[in-house]
Amino acid sequence: MSTVNVPDGVQNEVPATARPRSGRWWAYFGVLAGVAGIVGIQASMSVDAVYVEASAGDAVAIMTGLVGQRTGILVMHVSIMTAALLILVFAAGLCQRLRAALPAESILPSVAAFGLVLTSAACLLGTGLTTELVFGLGDTSRLVPEFAVVGGHWMGTIPWLWAGAGVSALAVAVALLRGHAGPRWIGWVSLVLGLVTAVIGVSPLQYLAGFTGPLWVLVSAIGFAFADTVHE
Repeated sequence: MSTVNVPDGVQNEVPATARPRSGRWWAYFGVLAGVAGIVGIQASMSVDAVYVEASAGDAVAIMTGLVGQRTGILVMHVSIMTAALLILVFAAGLCQRLRAALPAESILPSVAAFGLVLTSAACLLGTGLTTELVFGLGDTSRLVPEFAVVGGHWMGTIPWLWAGAGVSALAVAVALLRGHAGPRWIGWVSLVLGLVTAVIGVSPLQYLAGFTGPLWVLVSAIGFAFADTVHE
């Protein structure tokens, strides 16, 4: 068997294969996810039959009120479910984007992705009763009023659990501010919104995270889509 002797230093002259640059389409999905999340939260606020004082404690009155709010329920369902699916794409792209700029042993890309996956799961569960309610409220003679009450509270709580997005935001903040993995302004925005979202998420006011979580997804996705010149 013949052998080939490679002179010292020759191997260093061979250019390393460049890692192909990933596109930004995942960030565009994030923009859409943020918009869908905001629309869904606003629609959820319009479904308030279980919270208005006039029908408080009266299951039949609450069910009757929800009948007039079926459009809001439908909008919430479509928007929150859209956000749930698009967030998964944004999470995968964000993880890849951070992993390409951080040391291989960094856990920040995984933390950023897992927080968004958790948020996606909350959105998915948040729409779990909407289909049955939308159709059930069309014929209230076949709907148990107490189920309508449970569904009303469900729609006003579970889709608002965006604390996972706060964890993702904090991971992005550390990656950008300390790891220099991207635009610092995205890092500062992520730090502020991440702290607010995470702190609210662990407090009894956890549902307020539904205001700041989608906002962070939208702003950060816009940043990575249109202002991420560091990774050009």
